[in-house]
Amino acid sequence: MAILVSGGAGYIGSHTVWELCEAGRDVVVADNLQTGFRASVHPKARFYRLDIRDRGALDVLFQAERIDGVIHFAASSQVGESMSDPLKYYDNNLHGTMVLLQAMVGHGVDKIVFSSTAATYGEPERVPILETDRTQPTNTYGETKLAMEHMMSWVSRAHGLRYVALRYFNACGAHPSGLIGEAHDPETHLIPIILQVPGGRREKLSLFGDDYPTPDGTCIRDYIHVSDLAQAHILALDYLMNGGENNVFNLGNGVGFSNKEVVEAARRVTGHLIPTVIAPRRAGDPARLVASSEKARSVLGWAPRYADLETIIATAWAWHKDHPNGYAK
Repeated sequence: MAILVSGGAGYIGSHTVWELCEAGRDVVVADNLQTGFRASVHPKARFYRLDIRDRGALDVLFQAERIDGVIHFAASSQVGESMSDPLKYYDNNLHGTMVLLQAMVGHGVDKIVFSSTAATYGEPERVPILETDRTQPTNTYGETKLAMEHMMSWVSRAHGLRYVALRYFNACGAHPSGLIGEAHDPETHLIPIILQVPGGRREKLSLFGDDYPTPDGTCIRDYIHVSDLAQAHILALDYLMNGGENNVFNLGNGVGFSNKEVVEAARRVTGHLIPTVIAPRRAGDPARLVASSEKARSVLGWAPRYADLETIIATAWAWHKDHPNGYAK
């Protein structure tokens, strides 16, 4: 029986596919390559180029493959874009998930691990955030992800689907082999943008706001190595395969780092000055997002291997130095 990874050519999806394949799992990848890269997919995985909003294409896949469970990454994920083009996010994220769930129900596949986000919480009531805290997103991206969670809950009641939603924020770093890493166009994630300065692709870094209610005035976020996130998705799928019930887990470091702290760590790793300027705040950015991962640690047995920020940035720097243009030749 195979595991279907939707969005498996994207950043976190491709790292999860590599972890699965290296562990000897049978993996099928579905991706429309809108933001993913065929070159990032592990050679042992079977690849289907399709859009999950295409029910006919999904039916062909489910008929050809014996799918036992799904890990669902396929979605649009840029906070700023979600505020300027919200309908794109409702179409791709909500409609895409709806069609995928329809196909799963139609083909008797009843287990799904969902890549959610700490953005479902909005401005948190407390830090670190617990899974039981209020969910009140401040951007369209978080709103659609929360609606996707709700959709799975109702489908579970109606059709017996079992799901795990993993809420995390800043995936970062690259595979320790250096074979795959982060490549977005345009790039919106802080660490790869920072590394474009020592990489010679930009002269300075813009920090969006320095007047937040945080110790140094810049936003504070969790930074979790992408390979650790990949392992959490695999553990969550195994949890479901072993009979686990519907659940939601945060994935975080429990501490959080400010934008200025991340820049300082990158300066130490790269040996580059990395000049910075302060730019206006971005719409929809909460001041502080740090998620407790105690539940994931105790229930799933998840234990991050890359807890040190400089180690995480070093893996990213190794990838970006060798792949200055991402996956482009």
